[in-house]
Amino acid sequence: MKKTLLFLLTFHFLTINLVKADEGMWLPMLLKNNYAEMQRLGLKLTAEQLYDINNSSLKDAIVWFNGGCTSEIVSDKGLLLTNHHCGYGAIAAHSTASDNILDNGFWAKSLADEKDNPNMSASILVRMEDVSDRVNKALAGVEAKELEAKKMEIFKTIQKEITDKSSYDATVRSFFRDNAFYLFVFEKFTDIRLVATPPQSIGKFGGDTDNWMWPRHTGDFSVFRIYANKDNKPAPYSKDNIPYHPKKFLNISIKGLEEGDFTMVYGYPGRTNRYETSFGIQLAVDKTNPATVDLRDIRLKAWKEEMDKSDSIRLLLSSKYAQIANYWKYFIGQTEQLKRLKVFEEKQTSEKKFNEWAKNKPEYSSVLPTIENAYVDYNKYALHRTYMNEDILGSSIAAYALSFQDLEKALKAEKQDSAEINKAVRKLKADGDAFYKSFNVISDQKILASLSEMFYKNIPKDQHPAYMAEIMKQKKAKNTKEIFEKFAANVFKNSFMIHKTDVDKFLAKPDLKQLQNDPAYHFVKSFYDNYVTNIKPHADAFGIINNAQSSKYIKGLMEMQPDKKFYADANSTLRLTYGSVQAYSPKDAVNYKYYTTLTGVMEKEDPKNPEFNVPAKLKELYNKKDFGQYAGKNNDINVAFITNNDITGGNSGSPVINGNGELVGLAFDGNWEAMSGDIYYDSKYKRTICVDVRYVLFMIDKFGGATNLISEMNIIKN
Repeated sequence: MKKTLLFLLTFHFLTINLVKADEGMWLPMLLKNNYAEMQRLGLKLTAEQLYDINNSSLKDAIVWFNGGCTSEIVSDKGLLLTNHHCGYGAIAAHSTASDNILDNGFWAKSLADEKDNPNMSASILVRMEDVSDRVNKALAGVEAKELEAKKMEIFKTIQKEITDKSSYDATVRSFFRDNAFYLFVFEKFTDIRLVATPPQSIGKFGGDTDNWMWPRHTGDFSVFRIYANKDNKPAPYSKDNIPYHPKKFLNISIKGLEEGDFTMVYGYPGRTNRYETSFGIQLAVDKTNPATVDLRDIRLKAWKEEMDKSDSIRLLLSSKYAQIANYWKYFIGQTEQLKRLKVFEEKQTSEKKFNEWAKNKPEYSSVLPTIENAYVDYNKYALHRTYMNEDILGSSIAAYALSFQDLEKALKAEKQDSAEINKAVRKLKADGDAFYKSFNVISDQKILASLSEMFYKNIPKDQHPAYMAEIMKQKKAKNTKEIFEKFAANVFKNSFMIHKTDVDKFLAKPDLKQLQNDPAYHFVKSFYDNYVTNIKPHADAFGIINNAQSSKYIKGLMEMQPDKKFYADANSTLRLTYGSVQAYSPKDAVNYKYYTTLTGVMEKEDPKNPEFNVPAKLKELYNKKDFGQYAGKNNDINVAFITNNDITGGNSGSPVINGNGELVGLAFDGNWEAMSGDIYYDSKYKRTICVDVRYVLFMIDKFGGATNLISEMNIIKN
């Protein structure tokens, strides 16, 4: 079977031919073939100590944190370390004007002080399993347009076999654009409690200014704990639950690091697209990235204007602001670095070589021309797709209004089903409870006006919904800006969705006509239906062609370059990367050390800038040199360090582990000079920015006074 042969070919290359050790996100069960190289670089563990499904290994201490970050277990009582920005939502949710732990920090001195967090999860991998043959058989002979639906069907079948017969969670993931498939089985814990956090003046020190930058001085950590039932199994929150007893937890080394020391990063990287073609890169650089930046900038400015007015509004919006700002800056950097590194030109060169190699190979000769033709059509609609996500649904009220679709469908049914209506109502009530906790009317009205105007100006008129013409009929408006301001004002004046009390009243007695006539719902539904009818078919057709041909392209690249090591793109599955501590020089006459210190924090202090405030207690500890056992050889506290490990989003909070298998830091960012990393790995500039575990422990111990947590961990001095 062709797909089976392709799978074997793929993983032959994946596990035998090596490239530079610092590039690649490796599946842990396939690391045995990388083991000799890892030993040469400084690994002291056996291959089985890295990954073993029959005995405890490092993988049992690595946790997929809340489906978007990574954390690690550091005690026999389920204590977790992750990044401050990974716990930011929970920290902000627990913060009020009277008990502002976001600004003041929080240190639980006992289990009873720890704070529960609804809707939070921590998943630990039990095993991964090759299911390629089974999936390939199910997909054999399926037409391209039906392939995705059939793939999801077989994935669900395999997953259900696990979840129906056990308490485990399961997911099947595709590798190399549907050339191989693996099942991942997890224990998923949902009773996760906040244990400690530094104030955000430490956990977010440097703010947006320093984000994605080196040198860095951010104490980007927070502490949580997994709770389980009396049988040590996952269970919903209960006061009777007890701290989880793990199969494995990480020892912590405070010896410190030197340049060249071996490091591993173990975690759940989110998404990379290293096999992207020049056509995709050109689209991102010229259209979609700049559009995303411009549209997010509107939201950030509107939120910031309101956040600056009061602490209560700042706490209300801080989590949303941080989330959007992070990748707003990321897309700026990615575009800049893709241009600087001439990635488009390099891809064109490699594609030219591929076409020459494929000339007399029927299976491959039309691959790149077919992808190019698909982009010709898709380029007409790609901007609309970006605007649907970042513009129309960038308005909080519009995004929330769209969630009423299921209720409308239930109310429109020829034979109304009260069970379906009640189901939709229950979900909307739950969504509303979360939505209104971070909804600010003043900023969102401005956002709706500005984003709607951007859509009008930048999306081709022949792609506009008919409703746009209704908006443009606003009377007594001098210009388009005023038209959309009046439109937004009308929505916020007349929609029942603006206030939770009105929504609750509506949901108590839902009415189809009232819903369909609501200005917020009418607006978003008009744009969404237009997208589904007129734009999505083009995007779907492009996706089918691009995925199928990209699969062939990757296979062809492997055949063309038999001596090159190929690894799968990140897809939120457990990966291990290995490399070493390394300084770098970003440009002529500029040389960066591999570490930063607390002295640098004091040098950056700016009382007039909230991004660079330093707490009085930290200054006191610094002035007294009260560093305890955490001081480095320089009689200072090392704050952060950099390695050449290959990471991406999702690796936030990942443990940085030395050759002995001990925790030495937490990965939390990448550097500006290598922001192209999700698409193109640059070995010269790519660095992982990590908070030094000694700074984490110093904060917990000396700053927070949580010696109970220090005594819970196994700290290795030498």
